[in-house]
Amino acid sequence: MSSALFSWSRRRLRAGFLCIAAALLLMVSAGALTAARSSKWWWDNLGGPTSSHYVDLDQVNKANVGRLEVAWFYPYGNLGFNPIVVEDVMYVSGRNNALIALDASTGKEIWIHENIPGLSVRGVNYWQSTDGKDKRILFTTGPFLQALDAKTGKSVLAFGTNGHVDLRQGLDRGEYGVRVPNPGKVFENLLILGSAPGEGWMSPPGDIRAYDVQTGKLVWQFHTVPRPGEFGYETWPKDAYKYVGGANTWGEMSVDEARGIVYLPTGSGTYDFYGGDRHGANLFANCLLALDARTGKRLWHFQNIHHDLWDWDNVSAPQLVTIRHNGRRVDAVAMAGKTGFLYVFDRVSGQPIWPIEERPVPQTDVPGEQSWPTQPFPTVVPPFGRQHFTVDDINPWLLTKEQQDDWKARVPAMRNEGLFTPPALRETVSMPGNQGGSNWGTTAANPDKGYVYVLNIDAVAILKLDDVRQKVGGFQSMGAGIEAGRAAFNARCAECHGEDMKNPKDDAPSLVGVTERYSEDIIAQTVTGGYGNMRAVPNVDNVELTAILTYLAASSGSGGPAGRGAAPPAFPAGPVVASGGAPIPALQNASGATPPARRYPGNGANGGNAAYPEGVAVPATRYVSEWGVQALATKPPYSTLTAYDLNTGAIKWQIPTGDDPATIAAGGPKNTGSPMLRNGIMPTKAGLIFMAGNDGKMRAYDEETGKTVWEGPLPGPSRGVPAIYESKGRQFIVVAALPPGGGRGGAVGTNVPGGPAKPVDPNAPRGYIAFALPRR
Repeated sequence: MSSALFSWSRRRLRAGFLCIAAALLLMVSAGALTAARSSKWWWDNLGGPTSSHYVDLDQVNKANVGRLEVAWFYPYGNLGFNPIVVEDVMYVSGRNNALIALDASTGKEIWIHENIPGLSVRGVNYWQSTDGKDKRILFTTGPFLQALDAKTGKSVLAFGTNGHVDLRQGLDRGEYGVRVPNPGKVFENLLILGSAPGEGWMSPPGDIRAYDVQTGKLVWQFHTVPRPGEFGYETWPKDAYKYVGGANTWGEMSVDEARGIVYLPTGSGTYDFYGGDRHGANLFANCLLALDARTGKRLWHFQNIHHDLWDWDNVSAPQLVTIRHNGRRVDAVAMAGKTGFLYVFDRVSGQPIWPIEERPVPQTDVPGEQSWPTQPFPTVVPPFGRQHFTVDDINPWLLTKEQQDDWKARVPAMRNEGLFTPPALRETVSMPGNQGGSNWGTTAANPDKGYVYVLNIDAVAILKLDDVRQKVGGFQSMGAGIEAGRAAFNARCAECHGEDMKNPKDDAPSLVGVTERYSEDIIAQTVTGGYGNMRAVPNVDNVELTAILTYLAASSGSGGPAGRGAAPPAFPAGPVVASGGAPIPALQNASGATPPARRYPGNGANGGNAAYPEGVAVPATRYVSEWGVQALATKPPYSTLTAYDLNTGAIKWQIPTGDDPATIAAGGPKNTGSPMLRNGIMPTKAGLIFMAGNDGKMRAYDEETGKTVWEGPLPGPSRGVPAIYESKGRQFIVVAALPPGGGRGGAVGTNVPGGPAKPVDPNAPRGYIAFALPRR
């Protein structure tokens, strides 16, 4: 053989070996990624990219579900925080604002990264490289995005700038501040995020953004309040992007990974209840928005509320299902709204599966306002919630006789023309109220069968607009700072809870550490709507409420468990690997600019508001409303679980979601559902649907009938989306629940809503509670 031929053969052989090696490496890398994303794990926030909460597991089935027992519990749970599970490790939040890695089969601590200021209350997300060597936990802390090494629990300092990304950068009016309560979605090497930029005038816009998960660099940004030349710009007043905020995704989103499409529900433009400075339909507020997940390009949208005046943000995750329609299989997406409607579309084209009609609606009589003349109404798919409120809907159990008489006199005098009745200068009925309908964590699906599940809240809101100039101590002068919050707290809350938050009244729980146990919107809905022994705080407006929340977060973050006179828990020594998260600079204006004074129209040039750009038309005055939600005023059922069969568009069944202890204590019926419920629904391959209630019970329902087939005890209310997974051959259902009023470690005494104080066994399961079948 000649040397030339031999050299050629050797090169060819070496090239073949390299190709084989590369192929093997690719197979190993793909295998590592596939293993991390196995259907037996709860590896993504809300269970997976589609946010369906569905698990392809059937070890626990209708025949053996009655044998479920508590397998383990981890006592330091944060209500509302959604855990994730990957490769036998569960990532949770608890004990001193920490992120914690637990053994998913035993609940034993693996590592603790403690004391992370401002840690997001709704969960984290997970990403790993294709070779499995780089594994990260992605999360937000106030206006910052951070990453931890999932294996060690330590901050990834190469991420962003010294371990953090400032989410105010590149955002119009970012100096006003922004939060990201939900952890977004991981798609390939991107983390797609929405935001909660605030709900007052001049708040930042709710731009959708995607960041590189390895570097933290911004990859794309979609303007939800369009700029000149962008689609939808003409649906707002000229230059609205310079002052209008909101139109944001503060709730959940879903991803069709095969097509590379992210589906985003968006909320109202700001201000919520009066739009005199945002005339028009207001795209892309109140939309189901489909974007190219790699580029952020708009593919299609549907606006389900034009010029929102009711604070009917779209919040819950759009559900991706495959249905049989007109003799063919169709990939569909269904979005549940606060309106009580389910909107269903072709996932690719955005065309409604069944007609959605524009119908005339009642019009505003408020000076400066221009309500939209029509609104969309689905025609085939029936609503899942009540859309009216009359004297007959007044609650006979949770209101005193005097309160019932007052409501019976007031309701007939209110403006009350059904769904889409606009707020007025007199009391106005809004049903569903702005805390009703479908909210975060309240949708799920069996994707292959075409079933969609919606948790609905029936809670009326009574709105009444007031001239801002007449608000004493309110919008004219109050910001959302800590001192303003302290003043509002002392005026509104200290009588029952004490200036030190340690409850001078026996029936009032301590608020020490409350923001570590409950998300801000849960606290807000309790303040405005009441729950259990607590009645709604009257006439509290958005700015005052925001100030109170700011003060609670700043003042109670390191406190102990609730309960009269309870001391902070003595946490046992654990595997603490780090503390404080990535080092971040002092919280300063991202742009270096000083926010303009928050003055409002009524005097001076340009309506007296220095924040407005020149030439912008500003109404002579503005009008504001209290939050208005009156959860206790609405008769049962307070909440329901609805199963839709989207092969036909019909409701398969609808049931109340458990009991309300306060109603029962007042002599009312059982099976009323829980007021203001915010719990996730978890369907399984075995035809079971698991869901926790606020009545201290975990339930399993039959997928076909809605009948309860199992009940398991919990120490108290639950919030957020639980997790179902398989670890070491055993299927677990994990739910977060604490004694009512109880803290992270649990207080020894607590209050049951609507009932007397009861002792709580300090050794009873609490926090994250794992149910499983007995070991064989």
